[in-house]
Amino acid sequence: MKDGPEIWAVADSRRGVENQAVGLAEALARACGGQAHRALIREDGYVTLPDAENPAVWIGCGRPAIRVARKHRKSYPHARFVYVQDPRGQYDLFDAIAAPEHDGLNVSNAIAMTGSPNRLTQERIDAETKKFSDILSALPGPRAVLLIGGPNKRLKMTAIVQAAILQRAKWLLAQGHSLMVTTSRRTPAGLSRDLATLAENGRCHVYTGEGENPYFAFLGNADLIFVTEDSTNMLAEAAFTGRPVYSLPLTGNPGKFRQLHAGLEARDALRPFLGRLDDWTYAPLDETRRIATLLASRFFPDGRNAS
Repeated sequence: MKDGPEIWAVADSRRGVENQAVGLAEALARACGGQAHRALIREDGYVTLPDAENPAVWIGCGRPAIRVARKHRKSYPHARFVYVQDPRGQYDLFDAIAAPEHDGLNVSNAIAMTGSPNRLTQERIDAETKKFSDILSALPGPRAVLLIGGPNKRLKMTAIVQAAILQRAKWLLAQGHSLMVTTSRRTPAGLSRDLATLAENGRCHVYTGEGENPYFAFLGNADLIFVTEDSTNMLAEAAFTGRPVYSLPLTGNPGKFRQLHAGLEARDALRPFLGRLDDWTYAPLDETRRIATLLASRFFPDGRNAS
């Protein structure tokens, strides 16, 4: 086991929540020379603790993590506690809060960030590219990625929206692009089935949940990316690549997430699709590393392990 501080990532098993806590924990471990550990909050509320007994930093995400933080504050009094997202009034429970800019959180211990933390690094992309080299080698360039989420409380994926996404995919194939498509658990079953039929084209690979997910390999080998506007995580991960990102609109009012879209557009990471494909570059979005660096300087200012 590595020497250095133990960094705990505490979250339930929802992929979007888990990736935020684990991604920030891994980045902080890299920044301070420590090791990240996973503490899983099960559906029954029980917490499966890692084989590590002295967390220097505790990083949680998701509502269940707030309840666990109250208990762990007593069990690990020397740990620094961090929450990802807005803890909804429980601000004094945490030493630092990594909150999205679009939440507008105005408390002294909040650190504003564009989007959300993730597990993307160039090293991970390189490793995933090697792992899925057979799939990638069968897809000649240029390559376009479609990251498909699903409806949420504000946005709906109507039949019209689904038809437009399918039409966009077919259009990209007609323009000579190979397609790399991933869907999520929230993607309507009908759309997943329709997209899966595109795999009959030799220049298309569609991941719909079976087997290992080539998501990171797809991102790292894309010439351009289309993302449905419902997912903060996928938008931030797409912008990590520095490649052109286009939004796929859904029906409804995105509310405060308009600020996220505007922030990405201000960075020139995200553009609306206007019927043509442009090629542009921008500084890749790596908020995970930035937040981890800030936390490392705050919690370990002299470079030594926390006590």
